Amino acid sequence: MYFKKCGKCAKEIPFGGLYYVCSVSSCRKHTYCSVDCWQLHNEVLSHKAAWSEENRAPKFNPNTTEKKPIEGKRRIISSPKPNISSTTNNANVPMDILVVVSKMKAYVKAKHDINVSGGVNDALSDIIRHACDQAAEKAKIAGRKTLMDRDF
Repeated sequence: MYFKKCGKCAKEIPFGGLYYVCSVSSCRKHTYCSVDCWQLHNEVLSHKAAWSEENRAPKFNPNTTEKKPIEGKRRIISSPKPNISSTTNNANVPMDILVVVSKMKAYVKAKHDINVSGGVNDALSDIIRHACDQAAEKAKIAGRKTLMDRDF
């Protein structure tokens, strides 16, 4: 029993094992057992700015026919949204995503082996805006026009 086969050499990628995918979004359907196999793929398709992303296959119990995770039950935990000050509702203030989403997702996947929902981006950006607003107020109270790490 295996997770998938490599897109180049057809080697079996085991459950819980490492595998690699292409960073190009239209190319993500194939998995590769090693960076070498991914490089062969990249040489054929000649992506201009591409890299391989390391992932871990899900950990399924090989003793059962059902694909259930070995770990415990799924828990959904929601946190209350922070109160955002009225200055962020101003029309001149940009409401863009403030985190590098791919880096955040890679961190969570590597550290906790879970996926990240698309709604996390906005919620995390709201939290960052709120923390920046509070830190900016501390800097103003201290008589500075420069936000510093100690303000957080």
